[in-house]
Amino acid sequence: MAGAEGLTVRDAVVRYEGTRRDAGTTAVDHVSLDVAVGEIVALLGPSGCGKSSLLRAVAGLEPLAAGTVSFGGQDLVRVPVHRREFGLLFQDGQLFPHRDVGRNVAYGLEMQGVPAAEQRARVAELLEDVGLAGYGRRAVATLSGGEKQRVALARALAPRPRLLLLDEPLSALDRQLREKLAIDVRDTLRSTGTTAVFVTHDHTEAFTVADRVAVMDAGRLLQVDTPDTLRDRPATDRVAEFLGLAGA
Repeated sequence: MAGAEGLTVRDAVVRYEGTRRDAGTTAVDHVSLDVAVGEIVALLGPSGCGKSSLLRAVAGLEPLAAGTVSFGGQDLVRVPVHRREFGLLFQDGQLFPHRDVGRNVAYGLEMQGVPAAEQRARVAELLEDVGLAGYGRRAVATLSGGEKQRVALARALAPRPRLLLLDEPLSALDRQLREKLAIDVRDTLRSTGTTAVFVTHDHTEAFTVADRVAVMDAGRLLQVDTPDTLRDRPATDRVAEFLGLAGA
């Protein structure tokens, strides 16, 4: 799938320097990936496979040792994080405890100088999108874990980022809630037309949320395909093993 109008990663390498006794680690090893505008791609793999390092490199939080990252044809290697116009959502939504729900969602809009009336309308729209209509005046401390992540998602979407990067956003929740919220996240991203990269170690979660899934292991991409293709035609034994399909 062509990524000329969306995210294009080419031969990306991320290394973490070691010590005199340790040569260091190559966390991302010559990875290339395209994400089209409006597409949701999951980076899926076991802990330590490099998926979060790749996401952080796309965000600009980790430097590339080699390769390129671009969006809409613009090379981003020298563009700082705050100028990439990307949204970030992590495992801990990191809400502001001194702000109510509505003002948390409005934070990015305030930073952009959006007029108050437009802020209120956008906040109301997004709270409805994430299933929290009427929650604007609630204190963050009164929310459940799932509700907090919904607020964090709304806050990340409020400034209309051209790309949303989600790093294990549901992993701190219990299994039943994760499954429900994965569906809600997918529906919200699709209804808002958001281009997104979603990092997870859970293949059920990845298959629920994403249009395509990129399976990683030891810093490399093993296969990038739709969930149905991955289930029916895993490219390698390692992909089949990780997805629980080995011997099926």
